[in-house]
Amino acid sequence: MKVGLGDVKNEMRAVWFTNGEVRMIDQRRLPSDVSIVSFKDHNAVAMAIKNMTVRGAPSIGAAAAYGMCLAALNGRNLKEAATVIKAARPTANDLFYAVDHMVSELKKGVAPQKAADDYAQMIVDKCISMGEHGAPLINDGDVIMTHCNAGALATVDVGTALAPIRKAHAEGKGKKIFVFVSETRPRLQGMQLTAWELLQEGIPHSVITDNASGHFMKMGVDMVIVGADRIAANGDFANKIGTYGKAVLAKELNIPFYVAAPVSTFDFETEDGDKIVIEHRPEEEVTMIGSMRIAPVGSHAVNPSFDVTPARYVTGFITEKGILRPDEISRMR
Repeated sequence: MKVGLGDVKNEMRAVWFTNGEVRMIDQRRLPSDVSIVSFKDHNAVAMAIKNMTVRGAPSIGAAAAYGMCLAALNGRNLKEAATVIKAARPTANDLFYAVDHMVSELKKGVAPQKAADDYAQMIVDKCISMGEHGAPLINDGDVIMTHCNAGALATVDVGTALAPIRKAHAEGKGKKIFVFVSETRPRLQGMQLTAWELLQEGIPHSVITDNASGHFMKMGVDMVIVGADRIAANGDFANKIGTYGKAVLAKELNIPFYVAAPVSTFDFETEDGDKIVIEHRPEEEVTMIGSMRIAPVGSHAVNPSFDVTPARYVTGFITEKGILRPDEISRMR
């Protein structure tokens, strides 16, 4: 199924469940093609998570919840289904949180679709709250930098890092802001997804290459807002590769650096960032663009999907419970 761009804004979520199927926007095909894919089996949902048909920690969590919903409706062994889905990607904590949440709800006798729908709605509600808490941090005329995509596509709807930006902008009736969108190599989620979302919202922005970030931060950026895939108990966090460098530069240049994430992204069983498992993806994502090889034949690439930023570089965490300093995140337990 294909839909026009105008049909997407305010009418469709990144992932949802209808007529016995999990449906999602195929994020690999954006921005040129808005296509909907559907799945009837939890194994197929796990593969969609793995191959990044759906991406962004909260959306991955919702997809996992709906995958567990399918497993329950199809009479599959829930423990085995949970193992398959959790194995799809190792870094995003929401994936594990969502699966465990679904197992708990199903054991209580909650209907599978209701449990999954409630989980997805919970994410959206948290994103709305993050927008409300984070928007006051943004001043009229601010220049904001983002990294990767933490908007509606990554979070079922609304966004984490983009939630305060959307709320502050308020469809052009709010604060005048400008966003620098770093391209986010190698999969270009910033250029292909964040820029696309900002375009739908009418928010002024420019795409920049990743290695131009320091230049523009020095020239005049008022704040950096990013999302997160896993936050350790001490406030160290994993996010898309390239986040660490931005955080270090922000500290050097006295630019506030905020992380927007829901409670489900906090992993209090992981003591610090050194314990976070970093996913390494295929080298072809670096050496190829589409079907064209751009690296010399015989040259290999190393492709970590995430890096870890120490808590000391974080000004604050924007959560549904408010804005917390790293030394205050124990309140999230």
